[in-house]
Amino acid sequence: AVFVGLNTAKEFGGTPVLGGAVAAIVVYPGVAKLTVFGVTLSPGQGGVLGALAAALLATRVEKWCRGRVPDALDVLLTPTLTVLVAGLATLYGLMWAAGAVSTAIGTAANWLLTTTGPVAGLVLGGLFLPLVMLGLHQALIPIHATLIEQQGYTVLLPILAMAGAGQVGACLAVYVRLRHDTSLRTTIRSALPAGLLGVGEPLIYGVSLPLGRPFLTACAGGAAGGAFVGFFAMLGDRVGATAIGPSGWALFPLLAGNCGWGSLLAIYTGGLLTGYAVGFTATYLFGVPDRPRPPA
Repeated sequence: AVFVGLNTAKEFGGTPVLGGAVAAIVVYPGVAKLTVFGVTLSPGQGGVLGALAAALLATRVEKWCRGRVPDALDVLLTPTLTVLVAGLATLYGLMWAAGAVSTAIGTAANWLLTTTGPVAGLVLGGLFLPLVMLGLHQALIPIHATLIEQQGYTVLLPILAMAGAGQVGACLAVYVRLRHDTSLRTTIRSALPAGLLGVGEPLIYGVSLPLGRPFLTACAGGAAGGAFVGFFAMLGDRVGATAIGPSGWALFPLLAGNCGWGSLLAIYTGGLLTGYAVGFTATYLFGVPDRPRPPA
């Protein structure tokens, strides 16, 4: 919580130590003595979302104070008012609200996969590469952190990781089809190991996105892999990850869920293979643009 507060305040132009101080209230044991809206608070309630909201509010209060408090009193009054106002708002509002949101996120994720597993997996796996391309995938980190805090693992990350599998399959098809494009094949060979470990940006910006159609067929592979994992989630075998960041083959040691290790391994491997196969086939048949053969 403290590190979330520090980084949030820094990103939004506040004083990091004030953001960290206010966010630390979220995990202070003494909050268990408070009851807000009929709910007894618990240390850590709201998790990452609560700490982020507390630090963001502290930054807003600090900026408001900086523009109104005289310079002679700024060093004393601004930090005091920031921690006092934002801290009280955190205790008597933000923690309760963030806790309700966190619970809703966990419930919604479980309901989504249990009720519409293949469809949810198809949509999430198919849209993740565009999110990575735009940098918007970072917005999912608080959701992953909330699920890990509540359930011990995030059920979304293995599904989203299927986008990387579709990307690998698509680039392999490009490598096979464009045998005479030495420069492109060299790029694929150098970026492929990173892609297998879940780092998809080199393949996105170096291969599939510049070519156009392979990016779309890679999304199709990710959608197929996500649907595969989502199908088993609908059957009751949820596959999750205990950490945020690793993907592809690097995610194997971090797999967790409500089924045995053998089932986790089989489902995740099946999803990867499906993503590879569909991404490769779709790209081989429809996704490779016509490029002139270089002169001998």
